[in-house]
Amino acid sequence: MRTLEKNSALLSLNTATLGHRSPLEKVVDAAARKGFGSIVPWRRDLEGRSVEMLARHIRDAGLNVNALCRSTYFPQPTPELRKEALEDNKRALETAAILGADCYVLVVGSLTGGSKDLAGARQQVKDGVSELLDTAEKLGVPLALEPLHPMTAGDRSCLNTLGQALSWCDELDPDNRGYLGVTVDVYHLWWDEGLEQDIARAGMKNRILGYHVSDWLVPTLDLVTDRGMMGDGVIDLPGIRRWVEKAGYEGPVEVEIFSSENWWQRDEEQVLETCIDRMTRLC
Repeated sequence: MRTLEKNSALLSLNTATLGHRSPLEKVVDAAARKGFGSIVPWRRDLEGRSVEMLARHIRDAGLNVNALCRSTYFPQPTPELRKEALEDNKRALETAAILGADCYVLVVGSLTGGSKDLAGARQQVKDGVSELLDTAEKLGVPLALEPLHPMTAGDRSCLNTLGQALSWCDELDPDNRGYLGVTVDVYHLWWDEGLEQDIARAGMKNRILGYHVSDWLVPTLDLVTDRGMMGDGVIDLPGIRRWVEKAGYEGPVEVEIFSSENWWQRDEEQVLETCIDRMTRLC
């Protein structure tokens, strides 16, 4: 089994796991002490702060930034708002570049303003990602499409399977320039009977930019903010890990847990220690 000492760089903390309760510097220092090698801040963690100073703090702590979360939704009810969303994503890409982030995570959005035009929403996403690609390449920050569970199709994401995300990559980036890929989040994808084949497909084109772990609780009390700690639910985490390794993915394993009534209520040190234990044993 891989040891923590030799492979701490493989352990990544998404700051949402601690519920955004503490300043980013405190989270960075705690993660570094516990043995994480990477961190994934959310844009909300950076609001009103000097990104340059925070980037320096992260580097000084010895951590890598393996992603920046997350994009402004692409579908909007008017052309003016769509343009504003695109410009906001371009600014976020500039922030990601300052942080030295390995990628910028795209949670793409879906229906707006009472619309029922799901196909139209998907086209808006593809148009927006296509326009954003040049900025991503210029800044050297790849875009990571993150498909979300179909439960989110009405509002948070019209991109719902890994196969769909890979098809969009092929359509928008047929030459595979290296600036468009996918994030594999087990919470959103574990149920899909085609997941193993799609992970293999992603690996063949070197499209896997991120790998997120948590667990699906039964019962689940809230479909967004009741994710489980690894090992507390029904996802075959070792099995999916084998698939991504077989596909050639060697990047960080990122813990991302939204848990408003459980883990966000616990002591942050305890949460980090539990994450380390579960990740090294199960993920």
